Amino acid sequence: MKKTSTQIKVLLLLLILITGLSACNKGSSDVLPTMITYDVVIDPTSTSAWSGGLITSVIPSFTAYGVCWSATNQEPTIADSKTSEPLVLISCTSNLTGLSPNTTYYARAYATNSGGTGYGNVIKFTTGSDQSNAYKAVSTLAGSITPGFVNGTGTAAMFNSPMGMTTDAAGNIYVSDSYNSAIRKITPAGVVTTVAGIGQLGYLNGPAASAEFYSPSGLAIDASGNIFVADRGNNMIRKITPAGVVSTFAGSGNAGYSDGTGIAATFNTPSGVAFDAAGNLYVADYGNNLIRKITSDGVVTTVAGSRAVGYANGLGIATNFNKPTSIALDAAGNIYVTEPYNNAIRKISPDYMVTTFAGGPAATTLVGSPIAISIDATGNMFIADFNGRILKISAGKILTVLAGKSGTTGSTDGDGGSASFNNPQGIASGTSGSVYVADFGNNLIRKVNSN
Repeated sequence: MKKTSTQIKVLLLLLILITGLSACNKGSSDVLPTMITYDVVIDPTSTSAWSGGLITSVIPSFTAYGVCWSATNQEPTIADSKTSEPLVLISCTSNLTGLSPNTTYYARAYATNSGGTGYGNVIKFTTGSDQSNAYKAVSTLAGSITPGFVNGTGTAAMFNSPMGMTTDAAGNIYVSDSYNSAIRKITPAGVVTTVAGIGQLGYLNGPAASAEFYSPSGLAIDASGNIFVADRGNNMIRKITPAGVVSTFAGSGNAGYSDGTGIAATFNTPSGVAFDAAGNLYVADYGNNLIRKITSDGVVTTVAGSRAVGYANGLGIATNFNKPTSIALDAAGNIYVTEPYNNAIRKISPDYMVTTFAGGPAATTLVGSPIAISIDATGNMFIADFNGRILKISAGKILTVLAGKSGTTGSTDGDGGSASFNNPQGIASGTSGSVYVADFGNNLIRKVNSN
């Protein structure tokens, strides 16, 4: 019987429906996983490196994941060298071993399910020469082992548990003198003065000479020379103008979590601050386990973290942090956050995708307990490891230890291999290849030559 055009249309529709139902009845695990490959950080010997990956597709199960790499295949597969990690989270951290110095490699994350193997983006990296003994000279710029609140030059000055730091274009160093509740300034010659604060805990706006803070931490300077302070104990972000006037930029003073404008917003022990190129201020909200953003008009929003304590990568507020302490941005607008309790440096892209840049619970010794971070104009990253080391990750992603030994406490200057610190908690890159360290437990400001 000849079929009418209507019958043909009905048959075609039935065929489409049957095909669609068949596809829907297939397990979604038949769809290849999609991945993001983490940055590759090369260890000091250049014979191993760390990377990882994040599964970004919604799949119910997978049977293997890790990182594959090759020196010859520019799109490496699981037929090349690879790691295989325990199937715990939707992200993994992997140690790439057996590398050769001064060699170019290609790496990408992979994940396998019943549909096959999916791959992340390819990361090209080049190992260097052995840098395991590339220590740099350490000296004391200012301060005395004895805590105090005294201005002066070099070791004649006194601090009390210095924490956050930043530098200006002229090479001056600014320090949150935490237990003195003051903001101090140090010239390149080591001359120490007080910018704001009277040496006692409190909360008072107005002229800098009479203003009060409560255990300040992170510092950042905007393009107009205003200093922004993470006033931890007051749960606020404070502002100091070049004319020496202190005001509250954001935060009500009550510990809590609410977005809003200015003093309508709340924070919980904000610890780190950093500006992007557009003038937005990012805050490591330590007590809330969040990363917050404040526009130049004082509008506060949450860009990453869920408030729950944890370690989970992903997009924006679907992620978890564990007491973030410090924050820095690179020239591309990526945000880097230190988490000493996760032994990690996390990376947040401009679209707020959170990944692990270095370290993590599976790589606890790589960056130790990173508590402060600074990035210089050429893309070098400097890290204060609370355990007693000063680290550098070059723009080429090669990790070196500039000074200190993990677990060793002291105040020794000299060659970085024998130099010692006592719970360093602040770091700032300066001019002429210098890096400055707030040596919290020693009440000192130390200088490390990074070249």
